[in-house]
Amino acid sequence: MRALALASCVVVLLTAASAEARRIVSIGGAVTEIAFALGAGDEIVAVDTTSLWPPEADALPDIGYMRRLSAEPILALAPDLVLASAGSGPLAVLEQLASAGIAVETIPDEPSIEGIYGKVEAVARALGREAEGDELKAEIAAAFADAARAVTAVAPAPRVLFIISMGRGAPQAAGHDTAADAIIRLAGGTNAVASYAGYRPLNPEAAIAAAPDLILTMTQTVEALGGPETLLARPEIGLTPAGAAGRLVALDGLLLLGFGPRTPEAARELAGSLATIAGAKPLGDAGAKPLGDAGVMPLGDAEAKPLGDAEAKPLGDAEAKPMGDG
Repeated sequence: MRALALASCVVVLLTAASAEARRIVSIGGAVTEIAFALGAGDEIVAVDTTSLWPPEADALPDIGYMRRLSAEPILALAPDLVLASAGSGPLAVLEQLASAGIAVETIPDEPSIEGIYGKVEAVARALGREAEGDELKAEIAAAFADAARAVTAVAPAPRVLFIISMGRGAPQAAGHDTAADAIIRLAGGTNAVASYAGYRPLNPEAAIAAAPDLILTMTQTVEALGGPETLLARPEIGLTPAGAAGRLVALDGLLLLGFGPRTPEAARELAGSLATIAGAKPLGDAGAKPLGDAGVMPLGDAEAKPLGDAEAKPLGDAEAKPMGDG
């Protein structure tokens, strides 16, 4: 009996030691945010270049851009689990990691409220932290309910033009089937560009025709283009209603487009700016426009490219896509 008890104790200790020794490589900004929010930060040994939040993640070793991975740097870290946002690759690299005995879990990436919950569930399941996942989903749901109070139901909804810059050439504007389009509609706005999917270069004629009430972008784009004054003075922007009025909102790229735990914060901030433009006050609980998934388009941005920020930890490069557009 005593021997059996001792054997059971050894099994428990070995199981605990194995759990404590888990080494995780996390790929994808929202995936990494979720893993940290679930309490697994101490198990993460490296991240990709899009994993900029929380600060503890940004300080970890960087294995490169999520869509141009190399197996060797990851294998050198001896991980036993790789959490990879959908769209990570090349696929051959992920297959090589799996062939080496590493568990590779692909996490879905859809820019919607339900898509966020799906990410949380997938990460929590991979980490064996389902209870923590349920708690995080409840927290996110409460945050979305709070954000809904900032959304004003006005007709017509303010027109928002989202732009990004790769540092060369004209900025690109987000059409439908993008994370930018989804966050605009979550906040109660309408995308000023409805004629195409994905991202395309923005010329002055198209910008004027779009007639945006607000220019939305990432803080990294503002920096790449030389500051807010320089951006608003560009010919693609200056002649629009938003440019003429100086209406520009810039948020961190991962916060704005990542569709992770902080997305309610982004929706609330953007909704507040739209309410100011509309000249209306938030309607509160009774009249709040719900932040639901019915109007959120699924991701389908095959040609989007991100900003290359030479001064900061890069979000990608000339072949990459904006965060959230997998």
